Amino acid sequence: MDIDGKVVLVTGASSGIGESTARAAAAAGAKLVLAARRADRLEALAAELGDAVVVVTDMRQPEQIRDMIAVAVERHGGVDVLVNNAGQGLHVPVEQIQLDDLRAIVELNVYGPLLAMQLVAPLMRARGGGSIVNVSSGTTRLARTVGAGGYAASKAALNMLSRTARNELADDGISVSTVYPFVTETEFHDVLRAGGRPGARSGFAADPPERVAEAILELVRTGAEEALLVPDQLRDAVS
Repeated sequence: MDIDGKVVLVTGASSGIGESTARAAAAAGAKLVLAARRADRLEALAAELGDAVVVVTDMRQPEQIRDMIAVAVERHGGVDVLVNNAGQGLHVPVEQIQLDDLRAIVELNVYGPLLAMQLVAPLMRARGGGSIVNVSSGTTRLARTVGAGGYAASKAALNMLSRTARNELADDGISVSTVYPFVTETEFHDVLRAGGRPGARSGFAADPPERVAEAILELVRTGAEEALLVPDQLRDAVS
């Protein structure tokens, strides 16, 4: 898909990968809808990017997700590209996972993206096709994950939804792709639901969020199934 002139909805757009994706999409000529919880950051980004539409959205709240899509339809007539980027980590040993914490990240990392996909699919079908990119995690592709079991489990669920939706929506011209970042230089580890940076990730240079953003846009352009950004040192450990 040529991004120029397309309506691109980015969740978690107030910082990190989402912000970088919004900037890259704007540079490619997209019409942007920016969603996140932090209104001040969204407004500041929108002011930089020109005519971006801001929708303050908590992706754990189904009604707010529905409102987000409704605003995109009202302002731009639909959605051509959905980037499901909003998410949160939970980095504690399995023995220490609190069910309330796990429930919260599953709502954000799985339920929210699922509902967004369900809502945009008919819009994309009516427009003759579209692109959905789900932001997962490289931890879901490692044979051994230490300290991030709860987070990886939530993203693994998103992986399966992505793969299945890719098959189910292909005949409608809708590509569903997954990007697997590893360590990225963002605020991610500053706002974990619980815990700290997993030891298994130490010792690897962090990617700039711009690298992930470019991988996301390349998935939109090509319709490829995935982009795996795991460091070369870990390639043999990837499943």
